[in-house]
Amino acid sequence: MADNLRVVIAAAGTGSRMGGKVNKQYMLLNKRPILTYSLDSFEQSSLVDEILIVAKPEETDYCRQEIVERYKYRKVSKVVAGGKERQDSVWAGLQELYNNRTDYVAVHDGARPLFSSDLLQALFTEAQQWGAAIPGVFARDTLKTVDHNNFVDQTLDRTCIIAVQTPQIFNYSQLYSAYEQAFRENFQGTDDAVLYEKFIGQVKVVTGEPANLKITTPEDLIIAESHLKFRHIRRT
Repeated sequence: MADNLRVVIAAAGTGSRMGGKVNKQYMLLNKRPILTYSLDSFEQSSLVDEILIVAKPEETDYCRQEIVERYKYRKVSKVVAGGKERQDSVWAGLQELYNNRTDYVAVHDGARPLFSSDLLQALFTEAQQWGAAIPGVFARDTLKTVDHNNFVDQTLDRTCIIAVQTPQIFNYSQLYSAYEQAFRENFQGTDDAVLYEKFIGQVKVVTGEPANLKITTPEDLIIAESHLKFRHIRRT
C-alpha cells in the first residue's frame, strides 16, 4: 500500500483578530511560538516524510531562521511564499510537492497547535482507505439559522453537524486535481475538503479533539494554555 505522507502547513494568515504586532503563528504559547507545536508533532511522527511551510512572502526568511533553523526541524524541506488567500497558499505548497512522488498530503493550519499523534494516525488510516479524511467535533450547543433580520429561521439537527478541524489528509494526486479544477472554475472553498467534495468525491470524518482549537483570538491562547497544563498534569 502507498504510504508516503507529506505535510503542507498553511502559515500565511494575517491574524488580524489577535490584535498583536506579529502574526499569530509566531506569538508565544507557554513561551514557545504557536507554530512550533504542530511542527513538533509532525517532526516526531513516523508517518511523516517531509514538511513544507507556506508563509507570507515577507516572512519566509523569518520563518526559516527563527522557527525552522532555531528549533532544528529536520523534516522541514522548504518555506514557500504564500498567496493572498489560504487557498492560494495551499496551492503553492501542493505545487512544490509535485515532483516528490507524494502519495498522501496532510494540510494543516499553522495556528492549530494541539492535535495529537493518535488523531494523525486515525486520519491517515482513513485517508488510505477512502482517499480523504478530516477531523470534526460535534456541536454541544443548539444550532439555529437566522434570516437577514436576525429572526430564527430553523433549528438544526446538531447530531448531523460538525465543526471541522485540521490536519486534513488526502490522496495527493486527487487533491491536486481538485485544486486545478477549482482555479479553472474560479471556485473558492473555506477548507481543502470543500474542493475535494466538489470535484472528487466523499470525505470521511474522524472524531476530532476539543483541544485541537484554532488560535484566532487572545482568549484562545488562554484556553490553549489550559489544555497544555492539563496534558502536563496527566503525564505526571
